[in-house]
Amino acid sequence: MQALEAKNLTLAYGESVIIDELDVSIPKGKVTVFIGSNGCGKSTLLRSMARLLKPQNGAVLLDGQAIASLPTREVAKKLAILPQTPTAPEGLTVMQLVKQGRYPYQSWLKQWSKKDEEAVKNALAVTNMSEFAERTVDSLSGGQRQRAWIAMTLAQDTDTILLDEPTTYLDLSHQIDILDLLFDLNQKEKRTIVMVLHDLNLACRYADHIVAVHDKKIYAHGKPEDIITPKLVKHVFGLRCQIGRDPIFGTPLCIPYGKGRNINHDNRHLLYAQS
Repeated sequence: MQALEAKNLTLAYGESVIIDELDVSIPKGKVTVFIGSNGCGKSTLLRSMARLLKPQNGAVLLDGQAIASLPTREVAKKLAILPQTPTAPEGLTVMQLVKQGRYPYQSWLKQWSKKDEEAVKNALAVTNMSEFAERTVDSLSGGQRQRAWIAMTLAQDTDTILLDEPTTYLDLSHQIDILDLLFDLNQKEKRTIVMVLHDLNLACRYADHIVAVHDKKIYAHGKPEDIITPKLVKHVFGLRCQIGRDPIFGTPLCIPYGKGRNINHDNRHLLYAQS
């Protein structure tokens, strides 16, 4: 079953076509990662799937229905998106930010409820942000701030979550921290997670399904072990490489060619101890 589908989708900014007659399906209850070179249209495709960008042609389907025909509030109850580098008003607390995730459930007739309170409390707990609830968002570290935004999307209580480069500007430790959190949300709560990632090896480690975007279309899609090859990397990224096997996770491991120290030649007498 598919959570999201794009049918004959064409996306453009003015006269510049970014995505051209593209078809793609996002499997329900899985982690899907979009990969591709800078400017290939990954983020544009993600935005269109969240109905933030109107297609020039074609359609996006959410649970089999054309997303453009659905009421905004109904879409917001099924799908949440976290854009790249979101910003919050100065002085906004984490609690206030996370509460914004409940706006799709509010109306003149239906005000803040116990269910809303429980959803916010749970989102803070799952992201380990409960102790920071009264802190302002702008006072947090990069990793904490990203967790706060993810907590807001969780409070929205949707089956599908879209994230545009959720690890941007984070150090390696915080990247793994955020990706582990998203992985757990998928495994424990069966949320459909769709992400744009730049790091190919992390994409292979965390994704059930990879979609490679190139030249305005889908170059390949499928399980990482089925599609990630030297040919794909050369075609999509313009980079020669070898594909090995991650010694810990068994997932594809991209080893790019390039200039650098060759320890087999230059430092063959050095011994490296594992700490």
